[in-house]
Amino acid sequence: MKAIIINIGDELLIGQVTNFNASWMAEQLNTIGIEVLRINVISDTEDEIISSLKQSVTLADLVILTGGLGPTNDDITKKTLCRFFKTSLIFDTATYKDIVDLFVRRGLPVTEINKKQAEIPACCIPVRNLQGTAPGLWFENKGKIVIATPGVPFEMKAMMTDPILSLLKEKMTGDVIVHKTVLTQGIGESFLADKIALWENSLHQSVRLAYLPSPGIVRLRLTARGSDSKSLEKIIDNEILKLYSIIGENIYGYDTETLELIVGKLLEQKNKTLATAESCTGGYIAHCITKVPGSSSYYKGSVIAYSNKIKEGILGVKSETLGRHGAVSEETVKEMAVNVKEKFHADFSIAVSGVAGPDGGTPEKPVGTVWIAAASPCEVVAQKFSFGTNRSVNIERAAVNALNMLRKIILKYS
Repeated sequence: MKAIIINIGDELLIGQVTNFNASWMAEQLNTIGIEVLRINVISDTEDEIISSLKQSVTLADLVILTGGLGPTNDDITKKTLCRFFKTSLIFDTATYKDIVDLFVRRGLPVTEINKKQAEIPACCIPVRNLQGTAPGLWFENKGKIVIATPGVPFEMKAMMTDPILSLLKEKMTGDVIVHKTVLTQGIGESFLADKIALWENSLHQSVRLAYLPSPGIVRLRLTARGSDSKSLEKIIDNEILKLYSIIGENIYGYDTETLELIVGKLLEQKNKTLATAESCTGGYIAHCITKVPGSSSYYKGSVIAYSNKIKEGILGVKSETLGRHGAVSEETVKEMAVNVKEKFHADFSIAVSGVAGPDGGTPEKPVGTVWIAAASPCEVVAQKFSFGTNRSVNIERAAVNALNMLRKIILKYS
């Protein structure tokens, strides 16, 4: 099955909203073996929607639209689909019941504009939306499937997860696609490519490799296509075993795992706790850690010591250390890590101090200079990093490297 995704919305075309929906939908479709041929972003006009639909159904078996199903006058997708399929709107009582139930749960009355959300094209099958008021719309015509989903990300994701993806999977025939992503940290993309060149050149003929770099991390996605998913999975697993013998020290996880999730699991397994001290990252590391559900069982808290006064007064960094070595130094981050661990009565800690940019650098410590320390009950280690000049990227890289240093020091502790 081949698919085209159509994202509807002027807000996407003018850059007011980032198109996260498309990447998520494409990833989900690919995991069940559906190949995405194109992703189109179009404006909120009938002519654009009709034109894109006409072209897409000639090229693909499946067309998924997202956006424009809201209750206001600028949401025209539903009416345009009626024009495309030569049908009219009818009132669907089951959809209206879902809308009423949603508003009752929220303690709000159902208005006339909300009631109109229960009007759907007569020739479609409604897809329940338990997160909002706009139902999904499923059309089948001349062997083609057209599905419309809301543009609100959490509504679209819930609807795609259940039931759209499972229904599409039932309709699929032919080859399957199997993906496995290897997550690496601590080595740049070009250096990684050099290191694994022989392995890459000798990959099984059914396997393709893609490099997916992001700040501080390079993901290696292995993709295999064939008739039997189990045999493909075995082929990929064998290739990953070979890869691990080459870069095992750089591999920290697989697929959708995050460093903060892996660190959290390690702390839970060992029944240990964590505290953090941040300067240039400004609380970003704490944010990453607390995104993980259940992190309160192992994460004690953080001191965001942005100024030297806080480093000295709250964290207890010695004035002589700051005076002699400066805030961005091995000596300072080591004291930050040790002191925050003691202050919070934690088993492990990480500390970060650096020059995030775009200004504030010196010839000795240019923008992008970051020192990171990690402390365990047995030791404290520190490492200097030289990142670039982009502030937000530097913060992200610092957080990734700090979490990976923490992961390694936890693994060393038994």
